[in-house]
Amino acid sequence: MSEQVKTKKEAPVLKWYVVRAISGQEKKVKQYIEVEINRLKLNDYVAQVLIPTEKIIQVRNGKKIAKERSFYPGYVLIEAILVGEIQHIIKNVTSVIGFLGETKGGEPVPIRLAEVNRILGKVDELTESEGTVSNTYTVGESIKVINGPFNGFNGVIEEINEEKKKIKVTVKIFGRKTPVELGFGEVERE
Repeated sequence: MSEQVKTKKEAPVLKWYVVRAISGQEKKVKQYIEVEINRLKLNDYVAQVLIPTEKIIQVRNGKKIAKERSFYPGYVLIEAILVGEIQHIIKNVTSVIGFLGETKGGEPVPIRLAEVNRILGKVDELTESEGTVSNTYTVGESIKVINGPFNGFNGVIEEINEEKKKIKVTVKIFGRKTPVELGFGEVERE
C-alpha cells in the first residue's frame, strides 16, 4: 500500500474529516482508531483524532464536579490523508457509522479549516482584530451574540478582560441566567 502512495505525482495533504459514530461511543471510537492506526503503522496518514468536548460543572451532594461532555455527540474529528485502504480501515472500526458528507459509494468530503478552527474554539484572526478596534463595551451593557453556539441570544456584560479580548456575559438559556465567555468579535450592541 505504501508503494502506491509514493508513486503519486503530487504529495497528499492532511485534511480534516468528520467521522460519524454511535452517540456515546465517541471515546471508544477515538481509542479504536488510534490503536488500529498504530498497529498498522499508518501514523503518517492519520495525524490526529479529536473529540470536541466542553467542560461542565455539576453540583452533586453540595460538591462541584467538573465533567467533560462531547460538544457534538456522535461525531469525531480526524485529520488524515485518505488514500488507499485508510478510509476503509476507519469505516470498519467498531461503532463507526461512516464519514459525514459522504454520498453512497462516494468519497468523504473534508471540512474547511475555518470550520475546524471554529469547532476547536480557536479565535479567527479576523474576529480578534475586529474586536480590538470596536472594544468600547461597559459592564452592565446589553449585547446581542452574533457568532458561535449562542448566536442570536441577548445578554448583559458582567466582566471585561482586555488582555484576552474576552467578555463574560450572562445569557438567558431556557429561562436560566447562564454565564458565557465570548470574544469581542462575537457580540454587538443591542
